[in-house]
Amino acid sequence: MSNQYLDKIQNLPDHEKKIFLGLLEEYEESKNRKDCQEDFLCFVKQSWVAFIEGYHHTKMADAFNRVSRGELKRLIINMPPRHTKSEFASYLLPAWYLGKYPDRKIIQIAHTAELAVGFGRKVRNLVGSEDFKKIFPQVALQADSKAAGRWNTNKGGEYFAIGVGGAVTGKGADVLIIDDPHSEQEGQSGDPQVFDRVYEYYTSGPR
Repeated sequence: MSNQYLDKIQNLPDHEKKIFLGLLEEYEESKNRKDCQEDFLCFVKQSWVAFIEGYHHTKMADAFNRVSRGELKRLIINMPPRHTKSEFASYLLPAWYLGKYPDRKIIQIAHTAELAVGFGRKVRNLVGSEDFKKIFPQVALQADSKAAGRWNTNKGGEYFAIGVGGAVTGKGADVLIIDDPHSEQEGQSGDPQVFDRVYEYYTSGPR
């Protein structure tokens, strides 16, 4: 706020000053809500208090913004461990996407059903939180559908988590996320069958 406005506020009677500051606070909250609804990185900063931004986060966030707008149909992210790939792609992205489009569907795949369901639990808990409601006040979990690996929004959206090898026949998805389709041990084994098996599953079902 510019100094000229601050000076004018100081000269107002106390009751008018209180009204003005209340309206200003409402405006700031509304603007922040709209920004976080439209921009993934803004949502991250609002939802993750301890988040420390790096250049690679900006690149990922830009890609996720384009995915949400339908401009980017396929995305592969390859980075070393502990660079928040899963935190972004399998936790914050699904929550933000379902906040923007609560009538759409997400399928989450990981190398085990337990890992995939773990992601689903985190996303579900975030969507059901008070902090999420501040950004997407119209979106909530459907009351009778809150299983960690399979739940719905109050607008008809769906989240479904499954391990590699699990059946996805007959299930559609607006966004399909595959996070760690094989374990680190399998990946380091050098066995081509590990990768062939995952690729076979991907081409025969999810794709």
